[in-house]
Amino acid sequence: MQYVDNKINFDIILNYIHSSLISIAILVYFFLFLRFLITLSNFITKPYLPFSNQPYTDLVSILVPARNEALNIPHLLESIRQQDYSHYELIILDDESSDETARVVLDFAASEPRCRLIASKPLRAGWLGKNWACYQLAAYASGRYLLFIDADVQVFTGFISSALHEIKRKKLSLLSVFNDQSMITAGEKMIVPLMHYILLTLLPLHLVYRVKNYFVAAASGQCMFFEKEAYQQHQFHKQAKSKVVEDIFIMQLVKRNALKGASCLGNGLIRCRMYRSYIEGIAGFSKNLMAGFGNSAWATSLFVMAVTIGYFSFFSSAFLSVFTNSTYLYLFYSSVLFLILGIRIMVSALSNQNIFVNLLFHPVQMATILLLLAVSVYKRVTHSNRWKGRLIFTK
Repeated sequence: MQYVDNKINFDIILNYIHSSLISIAILVYFFLFLRFLITLSNFITKPYLPFSNQPYTDLVSILVPARNEALNIPHLLESIRQQDYSHYELIILDDESSDETARVVLDFAASEPRCRLIASKPLRAGWLGKNWACYQLAAYASGRYLLFIDADVQVFTGFISSALHEIKRKKLSLLSVFNDQSMITAGEKMIVPLMHYILLTLLPLHLVYRVKNYFVAAASGQCMFFEKEAYQQHQFHKQAKSKVVEDIFIMQLVKRNALKGASCLGNGLIRCRMYRSYIEGIAGFSKNLMAGFGNSAWATSLFVMAVTIGYFSFFSSAFLSVFTNSTYLYLFYSSVLFLILGIRIMVSALSNQNIFVNLLFHPVQMATILLLLAVSVYKRVTHSNRWKGRLIFTK
C-alpha cells in the first residue's frame, strides 16, 4: 500500500513538472512575441530626436558632474566648443576627484570664458553622489534651460538646437535623450548593447510623451534637458536624492506633477562611451540592474530568466510532446529564431549599432545578463554595491 501511495505521489509530481514546463514555454514564447511587437512599434515610430537648425538665443546651462573623469572629459569639452550653438554657459562640478579632472577643466577654461569649474561640497547624508552633484550644479546655473550631461558624453553639431526645438515644440519640462554608444573593445560589445536591448524591447518610447500615466516612464541620466522654471519649482534631484535610478524616478515626478516629459534616441547627435572594458561594464550595470525593476529581485529575476534560460523549456520532453507533427515543431522553432533575430536587428538599427556584431555576440550578451543578475543579488545581500569608491545604498 505504501508503495502504491509513493507511486501515486511520484506521478502527481511528474505531472506537475510536465504541465509546469509547458506553461513556462508558453509564457516565454508569449513574452518573446510581446517584446517583438514593442520593438516593432519602436522601429516603425522611430523615436529619434528630430534634427533642427532653427536658431535660438535662449541661454542654456550645460551642467556636468565629474568624479575622476580626467580620461573622458577632454572629449566632452572639445565637442561642446565645436557646437554650433553659442548661447550657453558650461559649469563642471569636480566631485572630490582624486585624479587630474580639475586640472584638465581649468586648462580648458583658461581659453574658454564660458566654462567654469566649481568644487563640490562634502556629500550630505542621505544623498547619492551624482544626485548631490546635480543639485549643486543647478544652484549655479543662470540659463533658462538646464542640460545635465555626463562627463563621458560627446555632443555634435545640431544637438542643442535640435533638443531645444523639441522642448519648445512639445512644451516639455524634461527631455531625456538616450545616447548612441561608442564601443571599441570586444568587452564593451559584449555588454553595452544590453542597455538599448532592454529599453527598446520593454517600452514603446513614444508613449513616454503620449501617455499621461507616470508608470509609463523612461529616461537616461546621461542626458537630461530641463526647463529651468519647472526644475526650480519641483527640485527634482532633491526629491530623487537617494534614488539609484534617479532618471526614471524624475521622469515619473514630471508626469505626476502634470508636466510634460519625453524621451528619445540620440539620432547621431550625442554619443557616450560608458565603459572601457567588460569588467567595468559589469560593475556599472550591476549597480542599478535591480533598481531598474523597482528594486524587486523577483521582477528582475523573472525578466532575466525569460530572456535567457527560459528558452530551454522549448526543448523539454514535456513541451515537445505537445507537437504531434514534426513540421509544426520546425515551424515553431523557426518562429522563435525569426522573433529573436528580428528583435536584434531592429534594436541594432535603432541604436546605430553594428547588426552583425550584435548578432555575433548575442549568446554572450544573454549570458552576461545572467551574470549581472548574480552580481546584483550578491551586492544587494552583502550591502557591497559601490561605484567610484562610494557605497550605494538601496531601500
